[in-house]
Amino acid sequence: MTDTTKVSDATDASLTGTAHSDAKEAGLSRRRRVTRLVVAIGFVLVAALILFLVTRPPVEDARPTTIGFSLNSFFRWLGDLNPLIQIPVVLLVWFAVIGLILLLIEYAPRPGRFYFWLRLVTCFAIPVLAFMLLRPYQNAVIYVLAIAVVLGGLLFWADYRSREGAGHLYQLVFFAAPALILLLVGLLYPAIATFIQSFFDKSGQSFVGLDNYVWVFTNPQGFWSVINSIIWVLVAPTFATIIGLAYAVFIDRARGEKVLKVLIFMPFAISFVGAGIIWGFMYDYQQGNQLGLLNAIVTAFGLPPVAWLSITPLVNTLLLLVVFIWSQTGLAMVILSAAVKAVPTEQIEAAALDGASAWQRFRNVTVPGIRSSIVVVVTTIAIGALKIYDIVAVMTGGRNDSTVLAFEMVNQQQRFQSYGHSAALAVVLFIFVVPLIVFNVIQIRKQREIR
Repeated sequence: MTDTTKVSDATDASLTGTAHSDAKEAGLSRRRRVTRLVVAIGFVLVAALILFLVTRPPVEDARPTTIGFSLNSFFRWLGDLNPLIQIPVVLLVWFAVIGLILLLIEYAPRPGRFYFWLRLVTCFAIPVLAFMLLRPYQNAVIYVLAIAVVLGGLLFWADYRSREGAGHLYQLVFFAAPALILLLVGLLYPAIATFIQSFFDKSGQSFVGLDNYVWVFTNPQGFWSVINSIIWVLVAPTFATIIGLAYAVFIDRARGEKVLKVLIFMPFAISFVGAGIIWGFMYDYQQGNQLGLLNAIVTAFGLPPVAWLSITPLVNTLLLLVVFIWSQTGLAMVILSAAVKAVPTEQIEAAALDGASAWQRFRNVTVPGIRSSIVVVVTTIAIGALKIYDIVAVMTGGRNDSTVLAFEMVNQQQRFQSYGHSAALAVVLFIFVVPLIVFNVIQIRKQREIR
C-alpha cells in the first residue's frame, strides 16, 4: 500500500467519523426538541386542568374525600396533643419526610432495572399522594388525579430522556422539591390570589374590574399612599447613601474608627417600632410642659409648640423620613466602608501623582470603584422604603396624609375589611418594587461580566 493510499484511507475514515458525529449530534438535537415539546404540551395540559378545576361550577353537598388519611386529619390529631408533645411530633414528621426524600435522591438515580421501576413508581405515586393528602372535594378528584398523573409522567419522561442520563433530573427535582413547594405555597399562590382579588369588591364576591385601581389613584387615602411611597423611595435611599458614604470616607481617617462605626451602626440594630417610639418623643407635642426635644427648644425661645407630625402637606412625611434615614445610614456606612477599603491604593496614588485633588480622586477613582456597592445599598434601602410600615403605624397611624402603600394595604384589610382595595394596593406596591429588583440584577450581571 502506497503512502497516497494510506492518506486517502485516513481521510475517508476521518470524514466518516465526522459524518457519524454530525448525525449523532443531529439525533440528540432532535431528541431534545421532542422532549421539550412533550414537556410544554404537558404543562399546557396541567394549566388547562387547573383552570377547569378552579372555574368549574360549584356542586351542592360536595364533600372532601381522602385516602383514609389527610393533612387536615393529621393537624386535627396534632391539635389534640399536649403542647409539649406537638413540637417533637412536628419535627419528627418533618425529618421523616426530608429523610425519605434524601433516601430517594441517594438511591433512586442509580442505574439498574430495580431503580428504574423505583423511579417510575415514585414519579407517579408521590404526586398522587401529595394531592390526595390535601383532601380534594369529590367532584374535583378526577381533576386532582389527572394533574398528579400528568406531572408524574412529565417528570419520568423528561428524566428518562435527560441528556445527563436517567436519574439526573429526578434527583434534581426531588432535591429542590421542599424549597419549590414552600415558594409555591408561600409566595407564588398568594401573589396570584392577591392579583385576582384586586378585581373584586371589598367582600371578594363581585367582580368590579379596575374600580379598585381607580380608587387607589383617586381616593385620598390611596392617592397619598402612592405619593408618599414615591417620596420615600426617592428621598430615603439618596440621603441615606450620601450620608453613609460620607461617614465611610471620613471615619476611616479618624481616630477611634471602630467606636464611631459602632455608634453610627447602632440605630440600624433598633427595630422600626423602637425607632418610631424614640423619635416620637423628639416630635412630641403638648400644650403644657414639653417632653419633645424639638418643642422644648421652640418654647425656650418663647414660641408656641408645634404639632410636627400634623403639618401638611408632606412636612410630616419628611419628618418620618428622617427616622428611616437615621436607622438606615449605619447599614450604608458599613457596606460602603468595606467597598472603599477594597479600592486599590495604587489607583489612588497614581491619581495623586497626576496632580488630582482629594475631591477629584474621590470622584474619579473611589466612586467608580465602589459603584456596584452603591447600587446594592441604594436598591436595598429603596425596597425597604417601599415596604415601610412600622414607623408610620407607630408615629402617625397614617393620619394627616402621611400614609404609605404598605400601611394603607394593611389598614384597608384590617380596619375596613376591604380586601379588594387592599389587594390593589399590594399589586401597586409590587409593581413599584419589581423595577428596583430588575435594575439590581442587571447591575450585578454587568459587574460579573467586567470581572
